[in-house]
Parts: sequence; C-alpha cells; structure tokens
Amino acid sequence: MNKTTPFALLLLVSTVVGQPSTTPARPTFAEHIGPLVRQSCMDCHRPQGPAPFALVTYTDVAKRADMLKAVIETRYMPPWHPADQSDHFLSNRRLSDDQIALFTKWVETGKTRGDLSKMEKPKKYPGGWSLGKPDLVIKMRKPFRVPADGRDLYRFFVVPIDLPEDKWVKAVEMRPSARSVVHHALFFLTESSDQDEYEGDTGRRGFGGLRGFRGGAFGRGFEIRGLGGYVPGNQPQFLRDDLALELPKHHDLLMQMHFHPSGKAETEQSTIGIWFADEPPSQRIKQIQLPSLFGFMSGLDIPAGESNYKIEQSLTLPVDVDGISVGGHAHYICSTMHLTAKLPDGSTKTLLHIPEWDMDWQTEYHYKDRLPLPAGTELKCEITYDNSAQNPANPNSPPIRVRWGRQSTDEMGSVTLRVVAKNEADTDRLNDAIEQSMIESLSQRFGGFGGLGGFGRGGSSGRGGRSLDRFDKNNDGKIVPDELPSVLRKRHMRRYDKNNDGVIDAEEMKG
Repeated sequence: MNKTTPFALLLLVSTVVGQPSTTPARPTFAEHIGPLVRQSCMDCHRPQGPAPFALVTYTDVAKRADMLKAVIETRYMPPWHPADQSDHFLSNRRLSDDQIALFTKWVETGKTRGDLSKMEKPKKYPGGWSLGKPDLVIKMRKPFRVPADGRDLYRFFVVPIDLPEDKWVKAVEMRPSARSVVHHALFFLTESSDQDEYEGDTGRRGFGGLRGFRGGAFGRGFEIRGLGGYVPGNQPQFLRDDLALELPKHHDLLMQMHFHPSGKAETEQSTIGIWFADEPPSQRIKQIQLPSLFGFMSGLDIPAGESNYKIEQSLTLPVDVDGISVGGHAHYICSTMHLTAKLPDGSTKTLLHIPEWDMDWQTEYHYKDRLPLPAGTELKCEITYDNSAQNPANPNSPPIRVRWGRQSTDEMGSVTLRVVAKNEADTDRLNDAIEQSMIESLSQRFGGFGGLGGFGRGGSSGRGGRSLDRFDKNNDGKIVPDELPSVLRKRHMRRYDKNNDGVIDAEEMKG
C-alpha cells in the first residue's frame, strides 16, 4: 500500500497552486500594453478613425486607463461577438483571459511607462484611410441634413463614378462626416445613364422608397449588384487571394443610407475610398442571405412579451463552394444568430454563432482560410428575438408588438454568407439555387406571384403569363424590352425570351 507523506502532499499542493503566473509582476506599456492596444484597438482608436478618441501613445492610454480597464474586464471592448468559432476568423479583436489580466495588472501597478524608444512605430493611416491611399475617392455631391429628432430616415444617393472601362474592386471604405447619425449604408451599382431617372428635377437631396432598386441595380435573377456596405465598427479589409467585385464601366454608386436622429441636427456628406485589383478575378463572389431580404420573407411578427421568438430558413448547396466571409443584420431586440452547415457526411459546422447580438456592432467576419462546403450541404440560419421587459436592449417599455420594418424600432434579421463556387463553371447553378430559394420564400409568404407584378417566375398560381400581359403597352401581343420596367427588364428578357430574338411573344408569355 502506497503512503503519501505530509511532505509529499505539501509539495504536490505547492506545485499545483503555486504555478508561476504568465502575467509579469510589473508590466510596462512599452513591452506589454502598447503592442496589445495596437493589435486590438488602434484600427478604430486613431486620428481620423471611427472611434471618439485615439489610443496610440502612452499618454492616450494612461489617462483613460481606469475606464479602459472597466470596459475590457466586462468584455464590452474590444467588440467581438462571435462565439465557439472565433479562431476561424481574421482580425479577431477578442482579448484572452491572460491579456485582460495583463492590462489589469498594468493599471493596478501604476501604469509603468517602460522604455518607449524600443517600441515599434505605430501603423500609419495616410489621409486617415484604414488600408492606405485609395485608388479612387468619391463623395456625395451635396450634403444631406438630418434633423435632431423624428423617425429614422432612409435615403438613396447617386455618387458619380462613370469610369470608361470595367474595374474590379478589392476593398471599399466609407468615411461619414456625421458618424453619430449614420446607422448603416449599403453600396449598390447603377448605370450612369439612370442618374436623371433617380434624381429627377425635384431638387431633393436623396430619395426614399423602393424605387432605389431599379435599372442597373439588378444583375442576373434577384441578385442585386453591389460593393458591400458600411456599419459602425466594421473595419474594411482587402478581399483575399485574387477575389474582387465587379464595377462595370459607366456605372455609379447607388448608396442607401439609414439615418438615426441623435438629438442634434447634423449634416452628412460621406466620402468613399475604393481600391482596385490589377486583374479580373478567377472566381465570382456570390451572396447567400438567410432569411431572404433581411428577413422580410419570414413574416416576422413578434408579440409583446415574447422572449424567444424564432425565424429560420435553409438552403441546400447544389455545387461545391468555399465560404469567404459572413455577417448578420438585425435591430434592437434580436438576441442570437446561428448559421450552421450540415455536411453530406452528417457532420455539422458552425459558420457564425452570435450568442448576444448587439445592433451597434454589425461586423463582416472574414474566414482565415477558405471554408470548404461540398454540394449537398444544408445551410440553416436561425435567429431569435427577445421582446420581453427583461431585455435591457428593448427600446419599448412596456414592450409592444414588433414587426418587420425599416425603422430601428422595427425588426429585421438575416445572415449573409459570401461564397465562391470551387468550379467557376458552377457559378450560374449556384445563382439559380439562391434565386429559387428566394422565390420559394416569396411563394410561402404571398401564396404565388400574380399579385407581385410578375416579380418572380410566374408562380404556382399559373398567373405568370397574365401578369406579363399588362406590360404589352401597344397591345400587339408581344413585349419588347422598352415596354418592361427597368427593374424587371434584364431578368424577364433572360427568363421568357426563349429564342433570344429580343421579343417575348404570346407563347413565351405563357411561361
């Protein structure tokens, strides 16, 4: 029988309990804190950056040390919301437990300066741009005044580009002039010749409503052509490898902006920087958004007091793809987001899991490596909402019924996965599957397409042909492109003009 002597027991306890800490007894800014701040904070906290103050020098950090310690220990800062799979993403700002302990120790031991001469020089941001000097800088033609209070505003603005040749875009960065009122912006593309149609002669600066989505803003099928967008806290990044987004010649930027009055009247005139690729990409990027149209198709309608309301949508991949990036969009009472991939072998991958949604941080997360998803993979998105009085983010007290809508106090909900087909020849099949998923959502939501002005394929109601009849303006039994609304022209001609003669005849109108 083995016996443990008191000395051996004491030695064992001291070995386990007395493990030397990885935190130095007296951390210094030069050796420990400066590199940590630059890695996780300085992209936002820099001169001309999106944050309200800079954290570049020892003085910048030391004078705010107590406040920084508080927000770091509660993990409020730096903002990083994905769980489980955080190590899969580039630019992970999340601090480890050891890093938090290190910062705390530095504050509690007197904020020691150290030898600042040994520190690397901070990264430079030419002209305030995150990624260096842009290849092209464009700006809203006129300022837009946002009132001090009132309902949220949605406005479209045409920002001229009109290049003489096609270009391919590696990155876009937007710099609002009044950050406090810009909730988010989306960047679409429209033909330069459409500018007068958008702006008209009303003299108004910006325009609202869905008429922003017309003409050149649509590509093939339901795909809306664009260059991404802006949300506070989302840092611009270059697309990996040779990937890039198309900017066709003679196109302008169509920018949809969401303004949230701040209590102070502001004037907004954004500037946008664009970086180009030297060559066209070998693969086209496609976006899979679940649920479609920011959750519009889900019938989102959340009763007052409901603490676990759920929307979901699935899509099965018809071809092999690689995941490039992922991000979500919702408003105040969203609580969780979860996008998973069930692979053909039965295993499941988490593509994005946000257990505590925060509307202020709607980041696009780029995968460190391309994420392979084989054909037959089922993508499933599930989003939950908490419309109870116990939700501190709920803007309504007491809670009220909340439905889908464009105001910040309404709700939306979707996760967007950017992918490329492994075989570029499969991209059209992938696009068809994305389009079909949206059409099925439309059908479930509205029960067919007859009442949607021919927006879909004709629908299960069999009214596709009759819905096309109304576009035959001269009643000659056929439809030419000029008779179709610009938002439907390319899609309907591709779908219904089976013999490609530039005319949809009576037989083709029957679908």
